[in-house]
Amino acid sequence: MNAAVRRPYHQLEIRRIAGSLGAEVFNVDLSSGFSDDVMAEIRQALLDNLVIFFRDQTITPAEQVAFARRWGDIHYFPLSAGLDGFPEILEVKKTPEEEKNVGNYWHTDQMFTPKPAMVTILYARQVPSYGGDTMFSNQYMAYDALSDGMKTMLATLKTVSSSTHLKRGADGKDEYHSGGTSIKVQAPVNTQMTSAHPVIRTHPETGRRALFMGGHVHNFEGMTEAESKPLIDYLMSHSTRAEATCRFRWQPGSMAIWDNRCTQHLALNDYPTETRIMHRITVAGDAPFFR
Repeated sequence: MNAAVRRPYHQLEIRRIAGSLGAEVFNVDLSSGFSDDVMAEIRQALLDNLVIFFRDQTITPAEQVAFARRWGDIHYFPLSAGLDGFPEILEVKKTPEEEKNVGNYWHTDQMFTPKPAMVTILYARQVPSYGGDTMFSNQYMAYDALSDGMKTMLATLKTVSSSTHLKRGADGKDEYHSGGTSIKVQAPVNTQMTSAHPVIRTHPETGRRALFMGGHVHNFEGMTEAESKPLIDYLMSHSTRAEATCRFRWQPGSMAIWDNRCTQHLALNDYPTETRIMHRITVAGDAPFFR
Protein backbone atom coordinates (compact mmCIF):
# COMPACT_ATOMS: atom_id res chain seq x y z
CA MET A 1 0.00 0.00 0.00
CA ASN A 2 1.26 3.48 -0.87
CA ALA A 3 2.58 5.23 2.24
CA ALA A 4 -1.05 5.48 3.28
CA VAL A 5 -2.67 4.24 6.44
CA ARG A 6 -3.93 0.70 5.98
CA ARG A 7 -7.71 1.03 5.78
CA PRO A 8 -10.21 -1.50 7.06
CA TYR A 9 -12.48 -3.08 4.44
CA HIS A 10 -15.84 -4.22 5.77
CA GLN A 11 -17.34 -5.71 2.59
CA LEU A 12 -14.30 -6.99 0.71
CA GLU A 13 -11.19 -9.06 1.32
CA ILE A 14 -8.04 -7.47 -0.10
CA ARG A 15 -4.82 -9.44 -0.63
CA ARG A 16 -1.78 -7.56 -1.85
CA ILE A 17 0.30 -9.34 -4.50
CA ALA A 18 3.48 -7.23 -4.36
CA GLY A 19 5.18 -4.66 -2.20
CA SER A 20 4.96 -1.96 -4.84
CA LEU A 21 1.37 -2.13 -6.08
CA GLY A 22 -1.43 -4.55 -6.89
CA ALA A 23 -4.02 -6.47 -4.90
CA GLU A 24 -6.60 -9.18 -5.47
CA VAL A 25 -10.15 -8.43 -4.36
CA PHE A 26 -12.50 -11.12 -3.05
CA ASN A 27 -16.12 -11.41 -1.89
CA VAL A 28 -17.81 -9.61 -4.77
CA ASP A 29 -19.65 -10.75 -7.90
CA LEU A 30 -19.19 -8.00 -10.48
CA SER A 31 -22.17 -9.20 -12.52
CA SER A 32 -24.58 -8.51 -9.66
CA GLY A 33 -26.18 -5.28 -8.55
CA PHE A 34 -24.01 -4.89 -5.48
CA SER A 35 -24.47 -1.96 -3.12
CA ASP A 36 -22.94 1.50 -3.32
CA ASP A 37 -21.02 0.68 -0.13
CA VAL A 38 -19.30 -2.21 -1.90
CA MET A 39 -18.58 0.02 -4.89
CA ALA A 40 -17.03 2.60 -2.60
CA GLU A 41 -14.72 -0.06 -1.16
CA ILE A 42 -13.74 -1.25 -4.65
CA ARG A 43 -12.85 2.31 -5.56
CA GLN A 44 -10.90 2.78 -2.34
CA ALA A 45 -9.05 -0.48 -2.98
CA LEU A 46 -7.96 0.92 -6.33
CA LEU A 47 -6.76 4.19 -4.80
CA ASP A 48 -4.82 2.24 -2.16
CA ASN A 49 -3.29 -0.35 -4.50
CA LEU A 50 -3.26 1.35 -7.96
CA VAL A 51 -4.32 -1.86 -9.75
CA ILE A 52 -6.79 -4.45 -8.49
CA PHE A 53 -7.65 -7.93 -9.73
CA PHE A 54 -10.75 -10.09 -9.56
CA ARG A 55 -10.88 -13.84 -10.22
CA ASP A 56 -13.59 -16.20 -11.47
CA GLN A 57 -15.96 -13.53 -12.73
CA THR A 58 -18.69 -14.53 -15.19
CA ILE A 59 -19.81 -11.31 -16.79
CA THR A 60 -21.56 -10.44 -20.05
CA PRO A 61 -20.63 -7.44 -22.20
CA ALA A 62 -23.75 -5.65 -20.99
CA GLU A 63 -22.79 -6.31 -17.37
CA GLN A 64 -19.22 -5.12 -17.96
CA VAL A 65 -20.55 -1.88 -19.44
CA ALA A 66 -22.93 -1.41 -16.50
CA PHE A 67 -20.08 -1.95 -14.04
CA ALA A 68 -17.83 0.48 -15.93
CA ARG A 69 -20.50 3.19 -15.80
CA ARG A 70 -20.42 3.03 -12.00
CA TRP A 71 -16.90 4.47 -12.26
CA GLY A 72 -17.88 7.36 -14.51
CA ASP A 73 -18.46 8.25 -18.15
CA ILE A 74 -17.06 5.92 -20.80
CA HIS A 75 -13.92 7.05 -22.63
CA TYR A 76 -14.55 5.83 -26.16
CA PHE A 77 -11.39 4.78 -27.95
CA PRO A 78 -10.86 7.56 -30.51
CA LEU A 79 -9.25 5.45 -33.23
CA SER A 80 -11.35 2.31 -33.54
CA ALA A 81 -14.84 0.90 -33.27
CA GLY A 82 -16.00 -1.19 -30.35
CA LEU A 83 -17.88 -4.47 -30.38
CA ASP A 84 -21.07 -4.67 -32.41
CA GLY A 85 -23.84 -3.62 -30.04
CA PHE A 86 -21.34 -2.57 -27.38
CA PRO A 87 -19.30 0.37 -28.69
CA GLU A 88 -17.92 0.93 -25.18
CA ILE A 89 -15.91 -2.33 -25.39
CA LEU A 90 -12.73 -2.66 -27.43
CA GLU A 91 -11.83 -6.27 -28.19
CA VAL A 92 -8.09 -6.82 -27.88
CA LYS A 93 -7.28 -10.06 -29.68
CA LYS A 94 -4.13 -11.92 -30.73
CA THR A 95 -4.19 -15.21 -32.63
CA PRO A 96 -1.36 -17.66 -33.42
CA GLU A 97 -1.10 -16.17 -36.92
CA GLU A 98 -0.12 -12.76 -35.52
CA GLU A 99 3.45 -12.14 -34.42
CA LYS A 100 2.76 -9.03 -32.36
CA ASN A 101 0.28 -8.16 -29.64
CA VAL A 102 -1.37 -4.94 -28.53
CA GLY A 103 0.31 -3.02 -25.72
CA ASN A 104 3.73 -4.71 -25.71
CA TYR A 105 5.46 -1.59 -24.38
CA TRP A 106 5.23 0.41 -21.17
CA HIS A 107 2.46 2.98 -21.46
CA THR A 108 -0.58 4.59 -19.87
CA ASP A 109 -3.83 4.47 -21.82
CA GLN A 110 -4.93 7.28 -24.11
CA MET A 111 -2.12 9.62 -23.09
CA PHE A 112 -2.35 11.32 -26.49
CA THR A 113 -5.86 12.63 -25.74
CA PRO A 114 -6.50 15.92 -23.92
CA LYS A 115 -8.16 14.04 -21.06
CA PRO A 116 -6.55 10.60 -20.82
CA ALA A 117 -8.50 7.63 -19.48
CA MET A 118 -8.94 7.55 -15.72
CA VAL A 119 -9.18 3.79 -15.29
CA THR A 120 -9.05 0.79 -17.59
CA ILE A 121 -11.22 -2.28 -17.02
CA LEU A 122 -9.87 -5.38 -18.78
CA TYR A 123 -11.74 -8.70 -18.76
CA ALA A 124 -10.26 -12.01 -19.91
CA ARG A 125 -12.47 -13.86 -22.40
CA GLN A 126 -9.83 -16.33 -23.61
CA VAL A 127 -6.29 -16.69 -22.30
CA PRO A 128 -3.31 -18.73 -23.47
CA SER A 129 -2.28 -21.87 -21.62
CA TYR A 130 0.98 -20.11 -20.83
CA GLY A 131 2.24 -16.53 -20.97
CA GLY A 132 0.20 -13.43 -21.73
CA ASP A 133 0.77 -11.81 -18.33
CA THR A 134 0.41 -8.06 -17.81
CA MET A 135 2.93 -6.01 -15.84
CA PHE A 136 2.23 -2.78 -13.96
CA SER A 137 4.50 -0.10 -12.50
CA ASN A 138 3.92 2.37 -9.66
CA GLN A 139 4.42 5.97 -10.80
CA TYR A 140 4.13 7.39 -7.29
CA MET A 141 7.24 5.39 -6.45
CA ALA A 142 8.90 6.63 -9.63
CA TYR A 143 8.34 10.24 -8.62
CA ASP A 144 9.33 9.74 -4.99
CA ALA A 145 12.63 8.10 -6.03
CA LEU A 146 13.74 11.09 -8.11
CA SER A 147 16.36 13.44 -6.70
CA ASP A 148 15.24 16.86 -5.49
CA GLY A 149 17.12 18.45 -8.38
CA MET A 150 15.34 16.28 -10.95
CA LYS A 151 11.94 16.99 -9.37
CA THR A 152 12.63 20.73 -9.57
CA MET A 153 13.65 20.53 -13.23
CA LEU A 154 10.68 18.37 -14.25
CA ALA A 155 8.16 20.56 -12.44
CA THR A 156 8.09 23.01 -15.35
CA LEU A 157 8.15 20.48 -18.20
CA LYS A 158 5.38 19.00 -20.30
CA THR A 159 5.58 15.95 -22.53
CA VAL A 160 4.00 15.75 -25.97
CA SER A 161 2.19 12.49 -26.76
CA SER A 162 0.85 11.66 -30.19
CA SER A 163 -1.04 8.94 -32.06
CA THR A 164 1.50 8.85 -34.87
CA HIS A 165 1.25 5.06 -34.89
CA LEU A 166 -1.90 5.35 -37.04
CA LYS A 167 -0.93 3.95 -40.46
CA ARG A 168 -2.52 2.81 -43.68
CA GLY A 169 -3.00 -0.96 -43.77
CA ALA A 170 -2.05 -3.17 -46.67
CA ASP A 171 -5.71 -3.52 -47.65
CA GLY A 172 -6.14 0.24 -47.83
CA LYS A 173 -7.95 0.47 -44.49
CA ASP A 174 -6.67 2.37 -41.52
CA GLU A 175 -5.05 0.47 -38.70
CA TYR A 176 -4.11 1.32 -35.16
CA HIS A 177 -0.68 -0.11 -34.35
CA SER A 178 -0.16 -0.24 -30.62
CA GLY A 179 3.16 -2.02 -30.49
CA GLY A 180 1.38 -5.13 -31.64
CA THR A 181 -1.45 -6.50 -33.70
CA SER A 182 -3.56 -4.23 -35.89
CA ILE A 183 -7.01 -3.06 -34.95
CA LYS A 184 -9.19 -1.75 -37.77
CA VAL A 185 -10.31 1.80 -37.13
CA GLN A 186 -13.08 4.18 -38.14
CA ALA A 187 -10.97 7.32 -38.06
CA PRO A 188 -9.71 8.87 -41.33
CA VAL A 189 -6.10 8.25 -42.23
CA ASN A 190 -5.04 11.76 -41.24
CA THR A 191 -6.48 11.38 -37.75
CA GLN A 192 -3.83 12.27 -35.22
CA MET A 193 -4.35 13.16 -31.63
CA THR A 194 -1.57 15.12 -29.95
CA SER A 195 -1.63 16.44 -26.40
CA ALA A 196 0.83 18.02 -23.99
CA HIS A 197 0.69 17.04 -20.31
CA PRO A 198 2.81 17.79 -17.22
CA VAL A 199 5.53 15.19 -16.77
CA ILE A 200 4.61 15.26 -13.08
CA ARG A 201 0.90 15.12 -12.34
CA THR A 202 -1.05 15.49 -9.12
CA HIS A 203 -3.59 12.76 -8.59
CA PRO A 204 -7.00 14.50 -8.24
CA GLU A 205 -8.26 12.06 -5.58
CA THR A 206 -5.21 11.20 -3.48
CA GLY A 207 -3.35 14.49 -3.88
CA ARG A 208 -0.12 12.56 -4.44
CA ARG A 209 2.39 13.38 -7.17
CA ALA A 210 3.21 10.80 -9.83
CA LEU A 211 5.51 10.66 -12.81
CA PHE A 212 3.35 10.77 -15.93
CA MET A 213 5.29 8.96 -18.62
CA GLY A 214 4.58 6.29 -21.21
CA GLY A 215 5.33 4.93 -24.63
CA HIS A 216 3.19 7.54 -26.40
CA VAL A 217 5.59 10.33 -25.38
CA HIS A 218 7.57 11.77 -28.30
CA ASN A 219 9.30 14.82 -26.88
CA PHE A 220 9.16 17.56 -24.29
CA GLU A 221 7.15 20.62 -25.21
CA GLY A 222 9.44 23.22 -26.78
CA MET A 223 12.22 20.67 -27.49
CA THR A 224 13.05 18.46 -30.43
CA GLU A 225 12.78 14.70 -30.26
CA ALA A 226 16.58 14.42 -30.41
CA GLU A 227 16.98 16.83 -27.49
CA SER A 228 14.27 15.06 -25.51
CA LYS A 229 15.31 11.47 -26.09
CA PRO A 230 18.04 11.07 -23.43
CA LEU A 231 15.83 12.31 -20.62
CA ILE A 232 12.77 10.41 -21.86
CA ASP A 233 14.83 7.21 -22.04
CA TYR A 234 16.08 7.77 -18.50
CA LEU A 235 12.61 8.47 -17.10
CA MET A 236 11.11 5.43 -18.82
CA SER A 237 13.83 3.19 -17.43
CA HIS A 238 13.55 4.80 -13.99
CA SER A 239 9.76 4.48 -13.87
CA THR A 240 9.65 0.78 -14.75
CA ARG A 241 12.35 -0.61 -12.43
CA ALA A 242 11.63 -4.13 -11.21
CA GLU A 243 11.11 -3.09 -7.59
CA ALA A 244 8.29 -0.73 -8.66
CA THR A 245 6.34 -3.39 -10.58
CA CYS A 246 3.93 -6.27 -10.17
CA ARG A 247 2.91 -9.00 -12.61
CA PHE A 248 -0.54 -10.54 -13.11
CA ARG A 249 -1.20 -14.03 -14.43
CA TRP A 250 -4.51 -14.12 -16.27
CA GLN A 251 -7.10 -16.88 -15.99
CA PRO A 252 -10.45 -17.12 -17.79
CA GLY A 253 -12.85 -14.79 -15.99
CA SER A 254 -10.12 -12.61 -14.51
CA MET A 255 -10.60 -8.85 -14.48
CA ALA A 256 -8.02 -6.14 -13.87
CA ILE A 257 -8.75 -2.50 -13.12
CA TRP A 258 -5.90 -0.01 -13.09
CA ASP A 259 -5.53 3.69 -12.43
CA ASN A 260 -3.91 5.32 -15.47
CA ARG A 261 -3.17 8.44 -13.43
CA CYS A 262 -0.45 6.72 -11.41
CA THR A 263 0.55 3.54 -13.27
CA GLN A 264 2.05 2.25 -16.47
CA HIS A 265 1.44 -1.24 -17.86
CA LEU A 266 2.85 -3.64 -20.42
CA ALA A 267 1.26 -6.71 -22.06
CA LEU A 268 3.84 -9.47 -22.49
CA ASN A 269 4.08 -11.18 -25.88
CA ASP A 270 5.25 -14.68 -24.97
CA TYR A 271 2.51 -16.97 -26.29
CA PRO A 272 3.29 -17.39 -30.02
CA THR A 273 1.06 -20.43 -30.67
CA GLU A 274 -1.89 -19.34 -28.53
CA THR A 275 -4.93 -17.06 -28.69
CA ARG A 276 -5.70 -14.30 -26.21
CA ILE A 277 -8.99 -12.35 -26.27
CA MET A 278 -9.68 -9.51 -23.84
CA HIS A 279 -12.54 -7.01 -23.52
CA ARG A 280 -11.40 -3.53 -22.55
CA ILE A 281 -13.34 -0.49 -21.38
CA THR A 282 -11.75 2.81 -20.42
CA VAL A 283 -13.41 5.37 -18.15
CA ALA A 284 -13.08 9.09 -18.83
CA GLY A 285 -10.60 11.09 -16.82
CA ASP A 286 -9.62 14.72 -16.44
CA ALA A 287 -6.88 16.94 -17.85
CA PRO A 288 -3.63 16.18 -15.94
CA PHE A 289 -2.37 19.00 -13.75
CA PHE A 290 0.55 19.67 -11.41
CA ARG A 291 0.52 21.63 -8.19
